Amino acid sequence: MATFIALASFTDQGIRNVRESPDRFAAFKALAESLGVSVKDAYWTVGHYDLVLIVEGSEEAATTLLLKAGSLGNVRTQTLRGFSEQEFRQLLKNV
Repeated sequence: MATFIALASFTDQGIRNVRESPDRFAAFKALAESLGVSVKDAYWTVGHYDLVLIVEGSEEAATTLLLKAGSLGNVRTQTLRGFSEQEFRQLLKNV
Protein backbone atom coordinates (compact mmCIF):
# COMPACT_ATOMS: atom_id res chain seq x y z
CA MET A 1 0.00 0.00 0.00
CA ALA A 2 1.29 3.41 -0.94
CA THR A 3 0.79 6.51 1.20
CA PHE A 4 -0.38 9.78 -0.33
CA ILE A 5 -0.63 13.21 1.27
CA ALA A 6 -3.18 15.42 -0.46
CA LEU A 7 -3.12 19.17 0.13
CA ALA A 8 -6.52 20.60 -0.71
CA SER A 9 -7.74 24.15 -1.26
CA PHE A 10 -11.39 25.11 -1.37
CA THR A 11 -12.65 26.39 -4.70
CA ASP A 12 -15.09 29.30 -4.77
CA GLN A 13 -17.89 26.72 -4.70
CA GLY A 14 -16.28 24.85 -1.80
CA ILE A 15 -15.83 27.91 0.40
CA ARG A 16 -19.39 29.14 -0.32
CA ASN A 17 -20.60 25.79 1.04
CA VAL A 18 -17.93 25.37 3.73
CA ARG A 19 -20.50 24.32 6.34
CA GLU A 20 -21.06 21.18 4.27
CA SER A 21 -17.35 20.27 4.40
CA PRO A 22 -17.64 17.67 7.20
CA ASP A 23 -20.50 15.95 5.35
CA ARG A 24 -18.51 16.03 2.09
CA PHE A 25 -15.61 14.46 3.97
CA ALA A 26 -17.87 11.64 5.20
CA ALA A 27 -18.87 10.99 1.58
CA PHE A 28 -15.18 11.09 0.60
CA LYS A 29 -14.38 8.45 3.23
CA ALA A 30 -17.20 6.22 1.98
CA LEU A 31 -15.96 6.57 -1.60
CA ALA A 32 -12.42 5.78 -0.45
CA GLU A 33 -13.58 2.59 1.25
CA SER A 34 -15.48 1.50 -1.86
CA LEU A 35 -12.25 1.90 -3.86
CA GLY A 36 -10.12 0.05 -1.31
CA VAL A 37 -8.40 3.21 -0.07
CA SER A 38 -7.94 3.88 3.63
CA VAL A 39 -8.23 7.45 4.90
CA LYS A 40 -5.62 7.54 7.68
CA ASP A 41 -6.10 11.15 8.77
CA ALA A 42 -7.64 14.45 7.79
CA TYR A 43 -7.01 17.95 9.11
CA TRP A 44 -8.79 21.17 8.27
CA THR A 45 -6.07 23.80 8.27
CA VAL A 46 -5.57 27.56 8.20
CA GLY A 47 -3.08 28.94 5.72
CA HIS A 48 -2.24 28.17 2.12
CA TYR A 49 -4.18 24.89 2.19
CA ASP A 50 -7.59 24.26 3.71
CA LEU A 51 -7.39 20.52 4.19
CA VAL A 52 -4.65 17.90 4.51
CA LEU A 53 -5.57 14.28 3.82
CA ILE A 54 -3.45 11.19 4.35
CA VAL A 55 -4.64 8.15 2.43
CA GLU A 56 -3.26 4.68 1.75
CA GLY A 57 -4.00 2.45 -1.19
CA SER A 58 -2.84 1.45 -4.61
CA GLU A 59 -1.68 4.27 -6.86
CA GLU A 60 -4.56 3.64 -9.24
CA ALA A 61 -7.24 3.63 -6.52
CA ALA A 62 -5.87 6.69 -4.71
CA THR A 63 -5.61 8.63 -7.98
CA THR A 64 -9.16 7.65 -8.90
CA LEU A 65 -10.39 8.78 -5.47
CA LEU A 66 -8.72 12.18 -5.68
CA LEU A 67 -9.82 12.76 -9.29
CA LYS A 68 -13.42 11.94 -8.37
CA ALA A 69 -13.26 14.27 -5.36
CA GLY A 70 -11.79 17.06 -7.48
CA SER A 71 -14.38 16.60 -10.21
CA LEU A 72 -17.13 17.59 -7.75
CA GLY A 73 -15.78 21.14 -7.82
CA ASN A 74 -15.32 21.84 -4.11
CA VAL A 75 -11.55 21.40 -3.81
CA ARG A 76 -8.37 21.43 -5.84
CA THR A 77 -5.61 19.13 -4.68
CA GLN A 78 -1.88 18.71 -4.86
CA THR A 79 -0.86 15.17 -4.05
CA LEU A 80 2.45 13.94 -2.69
CA ARG A 81 3.65 10.33 -2.51
CA GLY A 82 4.82 9.73 1.04
CA PHE A 83 7.36 7.17 2.22
CA SER A 84 7.78 5.82 5.73
CA GLU A 85 11.28 5.73 7.18
CA GLN A 86 11.50 2.00 6.44
CA GLU A 87 10.31 2.46 2.84
CA PHE A 88 12.81 5.27 2.34
CA ARG A 89 15.65 3.16 3.76
CA GLN A 90 14.74 0.45 1.25
CA LEU A 91 14.86 2.99 -1.59
CA LEU A 92 18.27 4.20 -0.44
CA LYS A 93 19.72 0.72 -0.91
CA ASN A 94 19.57 1.38 -4.66
CA VAL A 95 21.36 4.73 -4.43
